[in-house]
Formats: sequence, C-alpha cells, structure tokens
Amino acid sequence: MLELECHKNMNTKNLISFATAVAFISLLGCSKKAEIGTIKASYADLSGIGQEDGVMRRDPSDIIKVGDLYYVWYSKGKISPGYDATVWYATSPDGLDWKEQGMALAKGERGSWEGESVFTPNILVAEGKYWLFYTAVSRKFESPYNPDSKIGIAVSDSPNGPWERLPSNPALINSDNPEDFDSHLVDDACLVVRDGKYWFYYKGRQLGKSPGETKMGVAIADRPQGPYAKHEANPVIDGNHEVVVWPQGKGVAALIGTTGPEELTNTVQYAEDGIRFSKTYDSVNGPVAAGTYRAEAFTQSGNGDMPEWGVQIGRADLKKGDLPFIQRFDLKVVK
Repeated sequence: MLELECHKNMNTKNLISFATAVAFISLLGCSKKAEIGTIKASYADLSGIGQEDGVMRRDPSDIIKVGDLYYVWYSKGKISPGYDATVWYATSPDGLDWKEQGMALAKGERGSWEGESVFTPNILVAEGKYWLFYTAVSRKFESPYNPDSKIGIAVSDSPNGPWERLPSNPALINSDNPEDFDSHLVDDACLVVRDGKYWFYYKGRQLGKSPGETKMGVAIADRPQGPYAKHEANPVIDGNHEVVVWPQGKGVAALIGTTGPEELTNTVQYAEDGIRFSKTYDSVNGPVAAGTYRAEAFTQSGNGDMPEWGVQIGRADLKKGDLPFIQRFDLKVVK
C-alpha cells in the first residue's frame, strides 16, 4: 500500500518507465548471483608411498615445495585406523614418484596425552621455520574405541627435521563445556595465514555425538606457536569429517566430503571473511581425507585459487582387508 501511495500521482508513461527500471535493477541483481559450478577428481597410483602389504599410510598433510622437492607428511602404522601410528614423511620431484624419508615424529611418553598415537599431521611454514601440527591420543586402540584426541605442534629449522615438540603442548584441546561442538575431541589441523594472523581450522565432535556429526571450527593466533583462541562463531561449518581449506582470493575455501547435512556434503564452500561459508561448487567423486598443494597458503598474496592436485587416502579393496595407502588426485572444473 505504501508503494502504491507514493506513486499514485504518476501518469501511465511514468509508471511504465518505473516498472521497466525496477525490472532492469532486478535483472542486474540476479546476474550478480554466483553460479554453482562443478568440480571432479581423477586418481592415480603413487610409487614409494602407495599400496604395500602390511603397511598403513593415511591422513596425508597438505603438500609444500622446498627447493626442487615436494614434501608430504602422513600417519604410518600396521592397523587401518590412525590410532596406533607415528608420523612419517616423503619427498618427490614431481608429485608422482615419492621416496619415503623416515619417521618425523614418534609417539610421546607412555601415559601422556600423546602416548598411544601421533597422526593426522599438517604443516605450516612461517617465520623461517617449519611447524608440524599433529593429532594425538592417550588411549590404547581397542574396539569399540572412544578417542580423546588433542592437537600438538612440533617445530624445526628444516622440513627434514629434527622436530622439537613445543613445551606449551597441546596447542588445542576439547572444550570443557559439554554443549560446545568440540567438547569431546579436536582433530585434523589445517592452517592458512591471513590478515597477519594464523588461522587454524580443525574438526570437533561434541560429547555424545557420532563421528558422522563432526563439525568444523577455527582458532586464531598472532604467532605460529600460539596461543590459539577459538572463534566465537564456531562451528563455522556444520559438518565435514576432513578439514581441507585454502586461501582463495581474499577469502577461504573449504572442500566438504560426505559427512554433514545433505545441502553441505560434496561441495566447495567459500567465505570472504573466513567464517561465513556458502556453496560455490558441487564436488563429484571427491577425495577422502585430502592433503592439497597450496602454493599461496602462507603468503597472504590474495592470489590463492583452487588446488589442482594433492593426495588422499586410497582404499583398493576393503573386503580383502587391504590397508589404507596414499594416492594422488587431480581436480578439474567440469562445469
């Protein structure tokens, strides 16, 4: 009624012109809405860290390049889950042929928060040093299992180590508020640098919730070693069992797998502020527990884009009891 009252004195010609202008403005608004694209992954076997009888390799880190070599870290053990593992690393000149270099991080002291397994590593390069983030548990793996994971940091002057655990560990622990999304456990660090700060994305599970109800949060620090403060908007993504993020333009993008609400799963989400995410792509045949090559992850260049390749957990034939291994994936926009 108010709109009609404002324009009741317009003649027919003016009304038509007004309607045309409104329609044109609406059309412009619609044209600004981002179209949803589609990405698809293809896969290739790797030498050196691929399938091997009796050996489990899983949970690969993001990939960095130092000189002429690519580096990746991962969990290694003899059982399929990561709950009885140590952290190892490998190098490659081309991302296909890898050479396993040895153990990067052993289990902590028996009885400590990291005494039974160290796994799910990721890497941050900052202040001329290498910062290895890792998940750990204190409970021995038994079925059924109730993990109590927390996240620690080790630092080195070289990607080849040796690694020194920070005395301030663990760097991130589960919340003591039962209502919080991460009151049971935290896991799976993934770091980007933005606004001069270190953004530490991770997954958390609430007390009484199943692994399928895992969500993502972020903690931020002024220094690589922390302390990291959890963001008040957590959880920033209401799902996802793996944490795969990268800087994209001014913002942050996240690859979502098969865990979470239907409208969230198998998508790429984007947030210019790193907090409020919305869908930009659908994902077809997406990788599992991926680590990506993110050349701009720590540069704050504003030129980050979707990763073109990385590594994931491969599973050849679980029915035969084959153990997880590391496999390459390549991403391509198909629509």
